[in-house]
Amino acid sequence: MAALPSREDCVLPCAIARSAQRRPDDLAVLFDDERVWTNAECHRATLRAAAGLHALGVRAGDRVLCWLPNGPDALRSWFGANQLGAVHVPINTAYRGALLGHVVANADARVAVVHGELLPRLAELGPGSLTDVVVTGPPARGFRGAPFRVHQAEVLETAGIPDAIRECPAQPWDPYAILYTSGTTGPSKGVLSSYLHAWATTSCFPLAADDRFLVNLPLFHAGGAVDVLGTLVQGGSVVLAGGFDTDTFWALIRRTGTTSCVLLGVMANFLLNRPASPRDADNPLRTVYLVPLTEDGAIFGKRFGCDIYTVFNMSEISSPLLSDANPSVVGSCGRPRDGVRVRLVDEHDIEVPPGEVGELVIRTELPHTLNSGYWRDPEATAAAWRNGWFHTGDAFRIGETGDYFFVDRMKDAIRRRGENISSFEVEAEILAHPAVREAAVVGVPSDHGEEDVLAVVAPVEDADFDPAELITFLRDRLAHFMVPRYVRILPALPKTPTSKVRKHVLRGTGVTADTWDRELAGMHVRREHLGR
Repeated sequence: MAALPSREDCVLPCAIARSAQRRPDDLAVLFDDERVWTNAECHRATLRAAAGLHALGVRAGDRVLCWLPNGPDALRSWFGANQLGAVHVPINTAYRGALLGHVVANADARVAVVHGELLPRLAELGPGSLTDVVVTGPPARGFRGAPFRVHQAEVLETAGIPDAIRECPAQPWDPYAILYTSGTTGPSKGVLSSYLHAWATTSCFPLAADDRFLVNLPLFHAGGAVDVLGTLVQGGSVVLAGGFDTDTFWALIRRTGTTSCVLLGVMANFLLNRPASPRDADNPLRTVYLVPLTEDGAIFGKRFGCDIYTVFNMSEISSPLLSDANPSVVGSCGRPRDGVRVRLVDEHDIEVPPGEVGELVIRTELPHTLNSGYWRDPEATAAAWRNGWFHTGDAFRIGETGDYFFVDRMKDAIRRRGENISSFEVEAEILAHPAVREAAVVGVPSDHGEEDVLAVVAPVEDADFDPAELITFLRDRLAHFMVPRYVRILPALPKTPTSKVRKHVLRGTGVTADTWDRELAGMHVRREHLGR
């Protein structure tokens, strides 16, 4: 049984104070505009922000909204709230209207820290629980007032620090954040994340004091938040960037001495598509976490001289699956890490036979190392945690080597003429076509019962895209029952503010008048017959 970590090993403000005491002049955070915080400066920024929030009435257990892009203000408001034992609630900067209103109402916070350009959107929501809002930068043009008190950013940089706030009251099992899900199938849910939850996630990424982790995901994203927390708790330093930029990525890596990073989706592919250079491997990067693991992983590691890992994670869990260095099985999500138990189950929570697809459910040895439920949503919490296991909603299978492979979201799987189809696997083959930039696959009602396969495609700009040619391309890459019947072309796929495809929108729209139909076009896909 693993031992419970100390407060200094997982409670962020305690770890920041420890680093400031032991190594005050070492770097803690480097921003992409070349500003830096030493450990001492990071601790000082934490205490000053805590003092400012305390003066506005924030106390342990309160929620503090943070609606900011990556940068010093986002960190000081987060760290300051946690110093008080309050809960950090970051909001996606793209939110507006009803979606923003849902998150603000659900969080039920009295105090927020907001970028000036976003302030009018918040004010439009009208009176709510918010009483005080700290604004960083000038309000957007046309702002005419708000139903709450507005304070300038200097509130977070007060020099007077009461003795009462110097000692952080938080414990390892306390929530440090409420991280809102993307809401692809319904309203966003607030994931209660304890310090132990984050600690368990970051224990997958062991770092040394000389390690420097590039965080280019937004801090309202679980990937961005946990990478910052984990790096600082382990005594390393963070490079906090505003986003991923193919053109400046390697210059940033070399200038900042970055040793580790996460690359999601097509980021690695974008970097590989740049012209090769003799200097490619001349960089400080030692470790890249590539999610998902594609056939480009080994190529990337060899070309740029770094080790490749992959993981499976989501806001609610703690990277339960992790690979060894430089995995060779493409598509693998790794294997269960120490301290985690996983099962693949059917709709009745009965474990499926070896080789079959089932929903991934998770338990951990230590309490609170998974999410602590959904904030103010007991029904969703009970449903996700039924029978004592957390249900991910993701379908997996186990390969012959013991590796776990993601198959699909349970709600996105397609049933066609007695066959189960993974939309994820069909999308991967469609995306291999050089004229396709984005693709999503959903099931639509079939004239013969069950479903037919609809592929929604956003072509590469200026590409000469032909649906019939795509079907020809797919015939040798997919089983006959997986080849789409329908192809719909859009300039871009509908997405959530966290860039996840809104498949429920595509399913709801279904087959439109401009959708290409393989059967009407007279194209037939051969059927494979197995020898008996």
